[in-house]
Amino acid sequence: MDTKKKELIGNFRNQGQAWSREPEEVSQHDFRSEASALAVPYGLYEPVPNLGTIIIGLSADTPEFPVDCLDTWIRQRGWAAYPRMKEILLLCDSGGSNGYRPRFWKYGLYQTIARGHGLTVRVCHYPPGASKWNPVEHRLFSFISLEWAGHPLRSLELMKKYIEGTTTKTGLEVTALVNERAYTKGKKLSNRQFKEIPLSNHSELPASNYTIGPNLTPQNAI
Repeated sequence: MDTKKKELIGNFRNQGQAWSREPEEVSQHDFRSEASALAVPYGLYEPVPNLGTIIIGLSADTPEFPVDCLDTWIRQRGWAAYPRMKEILLLCDSGGSNGYRPRFWKYGLYQTIARGHGLTVRVCHYPPGASKWNPVEHRLFSFISLEWAGHPLRSLELMKKYIEGTTTKTGLEVTALVNERAYTKGKKLSNRQFKEIPLSNHSELPASNYTIGPNLTPQNAI
């Protein structure tokens, strides 16, 4: 799981090269005020079946956003593809909205994923500087960037078209969805709420690796 860089939706130049009979006419400057939307693509990648899901957010990239993206994936694909699943393993970077520090990320995993779906959630964060080993980066995001390279993202529909048109020789398939929920920055989680989370740190790198279960008894390590 990871967030791709934000994209301005509008008649703006997009990095890269593309073949065309005529040059693309784009705005001279990339002013955010002239964009119809600021898209936040969030990627979920399944390495074994080689499938990607991109949730396009239109608001702030807060810790609640990746939780909602995961919840959408579980509802839209997870239960259909893995009807007997009891646990889910999440591999994430160590920073950002789904980093190991944001409290709302862990609280959302507990309330929405663990309790909401009855799943045990195991989370492992890549150490700082190790995101290049994250398969979301080099097996999903990189090919999406190549697909729309040199093409202005003039609308959300066009953005979705490029994402879902992304393929590779190994058979990558990508689905794109839009999340229109508005998120508020700077929300705080009380100590009482945080203590509700039945969180168990793993013995290996306990700060970055932990398990949250719907009825899990908190302990120091597993």
